[in-house]
Amino acid sequence: MIRNFINFVLSCVLLAVVCGYRPVVIVHGLFDGPKQFVKLGTFISETHPGTNVTTVDLYDNMASLKPLWQQVEGFRKAVLPIMESATDGIHFICFSQETSYLKKVFPKDIKSGVYRLCYNCWGQKISICNFWNDPHQRVKYLKSNTYLALLNGESKTPNITEWRERFLGIKKLVLIGGPDDGVITPWQSSLFGFYDSNETVVEMRKQRWYQMDVFGLKTLDSRGDVVQCVVPGVGHVFWHSNITVYKECIEKWLT
Repeated sequence: MIRNFINFVLSCVLLAVVCGYRPVVIVHGLFDGPKQFVKLGTFISETHPGTNVTTVDLYDNMASLKPLWQQVEGFRKAVLPIMESATDGIHFICFSQETSYLKKVFPKDIKSGVYRLCYNCWGQKISICNFWNDPHQRVKYLKSNTYLALLNGESKTPNITEWRERFLGIKKLVLIGGPDDGVITPWQSSLFGFYDSNETVVEMRKQRWYQMDVFGLKTLDSRGDVVQCVVPGVGHVFWHSNITVYKECIEKWLT
């Protein structure tokens, strides 16, 4: 399930006071690095001159396969100085880091068996397996997954209360996706939707963890602080370089 690395945002509290443009931190996705986000940085600089834009140069390219808990800690340490010096809070723009890159890695006819690779202690040392949620292997997913299932509150963890409090510190959560993504599967997972066991898409507000408000998404939504921005006609690798996406979904929030 897509989080566009929102799980990292769990460690962040964005403040409400506005004083000029807040710093922007960009977190890249799987097999990416800072160079893929030059155009996005240019968009921001042109529309909001003087904005401090940082694309974190960590876990680039093949290093993005490292376990996500390790990556979260690395990104936290890199961004903490920016957060501490930004008294009015910061903006995160987080791209992909999605399990459905396995769509490109594994042939379609063996995807049904990917859980055999992912749902064990060795598989959980690979980032894409940390996110692999097979709707047909629910029991194995809950038993073996050490990342996504914990963040969703689907598996028990003593950290869920703390994570929920931090998640609720987000002032505005903007979810961006579209039907022509071509990689995110289902594309609605960009908006917190996902498959049921019959591969029928269940939208965000009908998800069990939303209705039970396990990690605070329902509360955030009830505050009016969850925005879904759907843009058709955009392929997966073009979201961060598409001017229409920037104008419609990103620019106005970068206060």
